[in-house]
Amino acid sequence: MRRAALAIALLAAGCDRQAPPPTLPGRYMLGEPYAMGGVWSYPREDFGLEEGGVAAVLPRGRPGQRTANGEAYDADRLVGAHRTLQLPAIVSVWNLENGREIKVRVNDRGPAQPGRVIGLSPRAAQLLGIPANGAAQVRIRVETGPSQALAGALPNAERPAIAVAAAPRAAVETEALPPLAGAREAGGRTAPVRAVARTLADARPEMPPDPLPEIVTTRPAQPGRLLIEAGSFFRRDLAQRQAARIPGVRPRVEPLGGGRQPQYRVVAGPFPDVAAADRAVGAVLLAGLPEVRLLVE
Repeated sequence: MRRAALAIALLAAGCDRQAPPPTLPGRYMLGEPYAMGGVWSYPREDFGLEEGGVAAVLPRGRPGQRTANGEAYDADRLVGAHRTLQLPAIVSVWNLENGREIKVRVNDRGPAQPGRVIGLSPRAAQLLGIPANGAAQVRIRVETGPSQALAGALPNAERPAIAVAAAPRAAVETEALPPLAGAREAGGRTAPVRAVARTLADARPEMPPDPLPEIVTTRPAQPGRLLIEAGSFFRRDLAQRQAARIPGVRPRVEPLGGGRQPQYRVVAGPFPDVAAADRAVGAVLLAGLPEVRLLVE
């Protein structure tokens, strides 16, 4: 009787437990233009992006929190946030101040603070030597192959896949051929002839592991100049007009690129530290120019 009562009690306790929340699959996405922290961002697909800027450290978040593309956010994994990149993407992050470099999985939008090029999970920031609530000059580069593999493998509601019937695949046969005249190895032996067959699958980029491994590489430290950019134009007079709208930061107009139709950008700086650059970003936003960027060059 005691055993039966104990079994009934355990069964009742098990029924009272809440089932774990269902796991939502991540997806591939871009999304519409949006405003965050007073700055407008325009997501676009870019598998060759490389840019320098200032990294922020993301908060630890709450249990069960989901990223913009539906993945579970884990502050102890190497993940990050970017304002415009396709989600998810694999990105190399190089701390220009100490030379450390890691790879992170960008799967969220942000960071919310204006003038930041990427937001890093607390664990990613720790491996890069960035303190909590700190910032650092970084250079980021999209890992093309792994990012393209994610784009091709994950569901994509914005661009539904078109079902295409596969062409019939014939078996590959090999045949030993006699060696060509003079095809001899040292010692007089005939050199073997090897046939190598490649399939389309061999050319596909390999899916990155999830979670990413905690591999830290070291490169030379290479801190750059802190600049702000407040727009680029195809006409110098329009760039000059934009510069005149920004008081107090001494903006200037510089040519950008070359070719038959050069562009002109409005820039200010260099600034001695991130705090001074942040103040300049705030001045540009107060002037009503919501597309300001903080760069490291």
